[in-house]
Amino acid sequence: MTDLRSAQWYGGDDRNAYIHRAWMRRGLPDSAFSGRPHIAIANTASDLTPCNMHLNDVAESVKAGVWEAGGVPLNLPVVSIGETQVRPTAMLWRNLAAMAIEEMLRANPIDGVVLLGGCDKTIPALLMAAASVDLPAVVVPGGPMLTGHFRGTPLGCGTDVWRLSEEVRAGTLSQEAFMRSESAMIRSRGHCNTMGTASAMASMAEALGMTLPGIAGTPAPDSRLLALSHETGKLAVELVAAGRRPSDVLTKASFRNAIVTLAAIGGSTNAVVHLLAIAGRAGVDLTLDDFDRVGSGVPLLVDLQPAGRHLMDDLYRAGGLHAVLNEVSDLLDGAAITVTGRPLVEHLAGAEIWDEEVIRRRAKPLLDDAGIAVLKETSPPTAPSSSPPPPHPSCCGTGGARWSSRASRTCTPASTLPTSTWTRRRC
Repeated sequence: MTDLRSAQWYGGDDRNAYIHRAWMRRGLPDSAFSGRPHIAIANTASDLTPCNMHLNDVAESVKAGVWEAGGVPLNLPVVSIGETQVRPTAMLWRNLAAMAIEEMLRANPIDGVVLLGGCDKTIPALLMAAASVDLPAVVVPGGPMLTGHFRGTPLGCGTDVWRLSEEVRAGTLSQEAFMRSESAMIRSRGHCNTMGTASAMASMAEALGMTLPGIAGTPAPDSRLLALSHETGKLAVELVAAGRRPSDVLTKASFRNAIVTLAAIGGSTNAVVHLLAIAGRAGVDLTLDDFDRVGSGVPLLVDLQPAGRHLMDDLYRAGGLHAVLNEVSDLLDGAAITVTGRPLVEHLAGAEIWDEEVIRRRAKPLLDDAGIAVLKETSPPTAPSSSPPPPHPSCCGTGGARWSSRASRTCTPASTLPTSTWTRRRC
């Protein structure tokens, strides 16, 4: 094992080491300060982030794994952003959360970190912070909720809120019935059960190689999430021993794999914004053109709401993310490693599809070409330099680069993409 960073606080017999140890004893054994790695659990659990309410339970399983592997686990509550509660918008606080998490990791006597996230902006913020600090790190996604049902029909949270409210407007659903559906919409712990930002970013974390392989998409109430969290705690100690850092994992190759994954699962276009920010923190040269170039020709294999029919626990039942990636393994970069030290593609062998209505075979995709299409436009020669270019007939906004899902061809302005120029300062 390399020299432990925490020894800078706890090692020696001077006054400062005395103070650091004495204030941390509170039940820790003497051996906690003599060569055992200290693993922070950056925990975004919060009662005001409903999707992450259960992460304290996940943290306990991580702790057990850290103890088993010979480390010392330390819960570290960090800034948590609840997508459904925060006003005016959760995106306003993502960079603030990333900076706050980064500084807490940098300031404390820790050797590695397990990152617990779930709700939309929490995993991006955690990964941005970890990339900047570059301490050994691994992500545990909190997992999607189970599917609720109303009138015998499965509900996609978020997606079906809009559908049902429009039925009320159309007079095909009573206000009373609409209100009854509210208690069925959120059935269990966990984040949204559609392929929205939370589900997409959990998949991105795994595609980037920053999770224990196979964990992304495990439903939050599933006992296997706790078992995998325990294994992640053990892995965190191994990462410290091996000196394996995010800079070893977050490479251009891993971001290419994330782009392929995003296209194959039909993931949220918000992932573009977050992947660019994470890459900026990691010092990886990733641009919008990469999404167009790498994503072009990737088939859409997953039939999930909001654009499709099924939901996240259906995807898990049908074989999960690995079954999807196994179908497009030839498009993945074999040079990209995961936190295990092995390439992502090596973890896909044997992954099978159990329901071809949810996960399509490569030969029968939902769409042949489903990557993110980046559309660009320039000002006409006669336009004043201070004026924005006119909008493209098929797009909204005032110009610049745009990205769209080839499945829907809808366009979103990208001229003000919130990226990060924060650089890595290794601890």
